[in-house]
Amino acid sequence: MAAQIYVNLSVDDLNRSIEFFTKLGFKFNPKFTDENAACMIIGDNIFVMLLLKKFFQSFTKKEICDASKCAEVINAIAVESRDKVDEMITKAAEAGGIETREPQDHGWMYGRSFQDLDGHLWEIFYMEDNTTN
Repeated sequence: MAAQIYVNLSVDDLNRSIEFFTKLGFKFNPKFTDENAACMIIGDNIFVMLLLKKFFQSFTKKEICDASKCAEVINAIAVESRDKVDEMITKAAEAGGIETREPQDHGWMYGRSFQDLDGHLWEIFYMEDNTTN
């Protein structure tokens, strides 16, 4: 079974969020993007749906978490190198994001974290391929 993953995140200002993530190098699928939502492409089968809060609320009866005050989830993305980790964190900071902790260097794994404009937490990491050992 070829599964696809769609992570749904609430945002205050859709255009601002699209602009932020575009600066980090992400693309959007126009087929699933309109005035209420934008489909950000993470990988071949991984997508993040950025949904305006009012639209997001139509999918749940629960109160929407204020991600600037509460941790709802940490979205972790593996990239191809340590340099790519640093590059993405630099781009996030330049676009208005906030680095949320010191870099984590475990030798075989390196990661850094940031908070986006709506307070959602993101971890960008590189992990050496140890499957051949």
